[in-house]
Amino acid sequence: MRRRYRALHALLVLLPSLLAAQQPPPPPGLDAYVAEVLKTFAVPGVAVTIVKYGQVVLARGYGVRELGQPTPVDAETKFGIASNSKAFTATALGMLVEEGKLGWDRLVIDYLPAFRLSDPYVTAQLTIRDLLTHRSGLGLGAGDLLWWPASTYDRKEIVRRLRYVPLATSFRSTYAYDNVLYLVAGEVIEAVSGLTWEDFVRTRILEPLGMTHTAVRHSAAAAGGNVATTHAEVEGTVRRVAPMTSDNTNPAGGIMSGAADMAKWLLVQLDSGKIAGREQRLFSARTTRELWNIVTPRMTGTPAPVLAPLRADFFGYALGFEVRDYRGVKMVMHTGGLPGYVSRVMMVPAQRLGVAVLTNQESGAAFDAIAYRIVDHYLGVKPVFDWLKAYRTAMETANTQLAAMQQQTAAARDSLSKPSLPLARYAGTYRDPWYGDVVIENGDRGLVIRMVPTPGLVGDLVPWQYDTFKARWRDREMRADAFVTFALNPDGSIREVRMLPEGPMVDFSFDFQDLRLTPVVRR
Repeated sequence: MRRRYRALHALLVLLPSLLAAQQPPPPPGLDAYVAEVLKTFAVPGVAVTIVKYGQVVLARGYGVRELGQPTPVDAETKFGIASNSKAFTATALGMLVEEGKLGWDRLVIDYLPAFRLSDPYVTAQLTIRDLLTHRSGLGLGAGDLLWWPASTYDRKEIVRRLRYVPLATSFRSTYAYDNVLYLVAGEVIEAVSGLTWEDFVRTRILEPLGMTHTAVRHSAAAAGGNVATTHAEVEGTVRRVAPMTSDNTNPAGGIMSGAADMAKWLLVQLDSGKIAGREQRLFSARTTRELWNIVTPRMTGTPAPVLAPLRADFFGYALGFEVRDYRGVKMVMHTGGLPGYVSRVMMVPAQRLGVAVLTNQESGAAFDAIAYRIVDHYLGVKPVFDWLKAYRTAMETANTQLAAMQQQTAAARDSLSKPSLPLARYAGTYRDPWYGDVVIENGDRGLVIRMVPTPGLVGDLVPWQYDTFKARWRDREMRADAFVTFALNPDGSIREVRMLPEGPMVDFSFDFQDLRLTPVVRR
């Protein structure tokens, strides 16, 4: 009996290495499939990473770094991973918790005494954990205009101005994705470690993992070298667009990496902090449990019929990761989006499977068609589900619905109406407490709007109906036109100005709807 026990014990000890030695190859036909996805969704290039049972199965580039140019994407080509950077920020905090320098449930004001949100109660109760879990009461994307598009504010000024951003819901009652509190988390890291977020992540995470081809700044997108060029569809044509280069929100989305380095990141996450090939740990298994434990539950929703396999029974946000079930297994995941870059990271802990897909064109359909195809293969899903066809159909349906909404908005417009006031009466400086000044000028060709803290947001105010105008930004890469409505006092003077994004096609980080602009009285 004892002999049988010893034999069984030896087998269990050897099992991980046996599984690694028998590491399966990538899914059959993957190269051709990825090529078809790139063609279907007009994506110039992509980096794909697969790790399983502690080994790198695939770390490869496909396509080209720039549309119309022959230079291929390789395993070290950098892409902006955008909000997949949030997991690095959460991991950094976890490392500081292990060192006793932080507590997940300690108050933010214990480390940043000057920090304030608009509600004193929330300020007094907000914890380090709350910074990462999108439940502060801020609305979707609230405060993003302080940094996006690139603003004149530095990181500390953005944090200071958060005290004026109104809360949309009660504290810890509602999920609403934000970026600005990850910026605050970066300030906490600096306050307790003495290192900037960039230096901490570089020296304490990237260097120990050997992620030598990863950068910690948005600005690396314009630094040259082996970097994927950013592309997006602008007014119906996929073309090169300017990358995000402001480093204000690096803690929320500034990391740039490639297929080979993302493999190292996935391996350490899936092995509970143990660095591949070394005895050293980056963090403990306890931190892994914290990072992957749902804090903010979310409604699962119902996917489009063509995407039926995506139906989930549970879904929520943990610390820098989303967690859900997929085909009966737990999945830890996140997406990222920046101008010209979108990405997907997926991990199936029970399978020790990790997948990363990084693209240089804004097609979520592309990264998901690739990522789910890979995950299905390792889960043994039969028959093979046609994710490419499903996402192509879903995208076509979404585009049709969006066009119908735009037609409906245009049809409801009273095109014969005119502004109540002469155009010169709308000109002036208007101020929002958290954002700052917006200047409206009456030029030779009509009204011009300038968002002063955001130099890139300059547009023409085109009369829409009555006292509502449409801000048509001169930089068409913004893809964020907005309605601007003037509310009048009984005497015909302007009481306030409100803005709304033109429609659901506008990225939520253009949080125009949160602005409440009032005239600046000149003395």
